Amino acid sequence: QVQLVESGGGLVQAGGSLRLSCVASGSIFSIETMGWYRQAPGNQRDLVATITYAGTTKYADSVKGRFTISRDNAKNTVFLQMDNLNTEDTAVYYCSAELKVRPQHKYVNYWGQGTQVTVSA
Repeated sequence: QVQLVESGGGLVQAGGSLRLSCVASGSIFSIETMGWYRQAPGNQRDLVATITYAGTTKYADSVKGRFTISRDNAKNTVFLQMDNLNTEDTAVYYCSAELKVRPQHKYVNYWGQGTQVTVSA
């Protein structure tokens, strides 16, 4: 069984920083893309940033220059450094991992349970 567990969310003032972490555990053969998505109340879940196993990154326009995604492949962990936060960043942040549990299987996307990030004015 695969689990993704996020940590690092919380309450921060505008202009502040937070660092999110997500660890994937369980029966994992390999992980290709890991990423972060967020969902504010009444909104759909949107891409924040993704990173491939090789380190290629992709960011939403709204976070470019403020957020940095990174990963530790040996520890199946992905990070999201969030700087210069503003109130529009308030949302539940979800970790995702595209992984396979056996070499002959296809890649399947898994999700974490989410962590709340609240930015106050």
